[in-house]
Amino acid sequence: MHTEAGYYTGETKAAGAWTRGAAAADVLFGLAVEIPAALLVVAEICVLLAGVIARYVFHSPLVWGDELASILFLWLSMLGAVVALRRGEHMRMTALLSRASPATRALLDAVAVAASLCFMALVLPHAWEYAAEEAIVTTPALEISNAWRASALPTGFVLMAGFALLRLARAGSWRHALAAAGIVAAVAGVFMLAQPLLAGLGKINLLVFFVGLVAANVFLGVPIAFSFALATFGYLALTTQTPLMVMVGRMDEGMSHLILLAVPMFILLGLLIEMTGMARAMIGFLASLLGHVRGGLSYVLIGAMYLVSGISGSKVADMAAVAPALFPEMKERGAKPGNLAALLSCTGAQTETIPPSIVLITIGSVTGVSIAALFTGGMLPGVALGLALAVIVWRRSRGEDLSRVRRAPAREIGRLFLVAVPALLLPFLIRAAVVEGVATATEVSTIGIAYSVLAGLLFYRRFDWRRLPAMLVDTAALAGAIIFIVGAATAMAWGLTQSGFSQDLAELMRRMPGGTTGFLLVSIVAFVILGSVLEGIPAIVLFGPLLFPIARAVGVNEVHYAMVVILSMGLGLFAPPFGVGYYGACAISKVGADEAMPHMWGYLAALAVGVLLVAFIPWISTGFL
Repeated sequence: MHTEAGYYTGETKAAGAWTRGAAAADVLFGLAVEIPAALLVVAEICVLLAGVIARYVFHSPLVWGDELASILFLWLSMLGAVVALRRGEHMRMTALLSRASPATRALLDAVAVAASLCFMALVLPHAWEYAAEEAIVTTPALEISNAWRASALPTGFVLMAGFALLRLARAGSWRHALAAAGIVAAVAGVFMLAQPLLAGLGKINLLVFFVGLVAANVFLGVPIAFSFALATFGYLALTTQTPLMVMVGRMDEGMSHLILLAVPMFILLGLLIEMTGMARAMIGFLASLLGHVRGGLSYVLIGAMYLVSGISGSKVADMAAVAPALFPEMKERGAKPGNLAALLSCTGAQTETIPPSIVLITIGSVTGVSIAALFTGGMLPGVALGLALAVIVWRRSRGEDLSRVRRAPAREIGRLFLVAVPALLLPFLIRAAVVEGVATATEVSTIGIAYSVLAGLLFYRRFDWRRLPAMLVDTAALAGAIIFIVGAATAMAWGLTQSGFSQDLAELMRRMPGGTTGFLLVSIVAFVILGSVLEGIPAIVLFGPLLFPIARAVGVNEVHYAMVVILSMGLGLFAPPFGVGYYGACAISKVGADEAMPHMWGYLAALAVGVLLVAFIPWISTGFL
């Protein structure tokens, strides 16, 4: 008995030492990736800003600027995806995980990591092959081998595989790690053994891989990007004769749209707005105007989310910038925490179309719709949904006690307005610059960054240099997670197109009863469901190229359809029980999901009415085009 206990104690100590060693290696190698990723964000800002200055100030455009920015962007995206994987920040569905026991949750987390590692092990040889093929291509402006750019893909996969192994080692339980590896290996083996059977199923394979396998992965908590990638790789490898290097090429194509470079730039801009106090200044001014009326601070919340939304690229970041400035005072006035979390969640859905929304930029990138038109069309739909939410706020706040609330005097309102002017000008400056054609969506983000830095240093006198390195790394991680999804979804969409699915879908939608009305209603229902499971960007990249041509064919304006799609996805994203955004709002509000849920239904009903108004009154989206 004594010997056996000593054996187990030694085994536990050895496991603990191995876990500590893996954690130390994770920190060391994490810094080796995070520092270059942060520097790449800075380099992209410098290249883009230099291009704007050279063109508009010196009238001598940098002919190599876009090419260099594209090369750096692919490296930034891949290293950012590595950082996101190390931190566990790749987008995934956690509704099932949150309800599991701790032991089951730990096992499913390990399965998710093992599944991601499986994809990287499978795709890595083909990524090296792709980089080698690109080595013979010479870039037109810089006249260097395209391998400098393409090698970002295999390098990123190697680094992600390394950090995935470290995450398994740090799990603290060899049983979970081995069980997860065994489960993933067994599933992969079953699919390989079933290849002869799959080869004869024809288009039924679309259901097997792109419905069954994707759904299983997503619900088990595998990151969405890797769920898409595994399904696409399995479909191409087991049911077609397509060289798998082509999948890597499709991922490269999806991640290399230069317009997507606006994603990290706007993410950093949103972080700067919060850090410099610009968001707080806007909220302070709005509160002085409406704080004395019943439900006034709730109206301020709706308005503040409208102003701030879209700039950060992350709805969680938008909510985190607004909620701390308003919630303490709202709670003092008797507001229920659950109601605050519910309203915060629904304002996230309300503002999905407010430019410069990353989702708008993504739609323009994958469908070819004018981004300037999308920015113009996105303003009023947000107002329509905001008014619908305001009706519910009015009904719920009729009994609010304002006896201790002080009305701000005109002088104080004027002072707060002057303080808020630089912050209030920024959203309108960004939107006007893009709509008027002064700068592209990518270029204007760097102008906004420069403006925010100057405002923080010179006007608000609030710029914490110590926070800047962490902000740059956060920017790279979130951007990498988003862009990697775009790459995986692009490859998946290509696989669906090659299978003939897009033609079948187009024919089905054309035959939908009810003409334009039927098409819009079906689209609303479909994208509410997709938004709750896939979130906005992957759903847009996957289905946008398929459905927007159908919308044109049935007579729906593309900008109008974009607004319907985005708002429908937002409704799904922020609706319980599956909407990820809902749980993000609850976390920011420090409220349990069960506590907020009873307050959600009135706000969700208002949002649904707003979506229908936008869908069937096209002028709301196209009136100013």
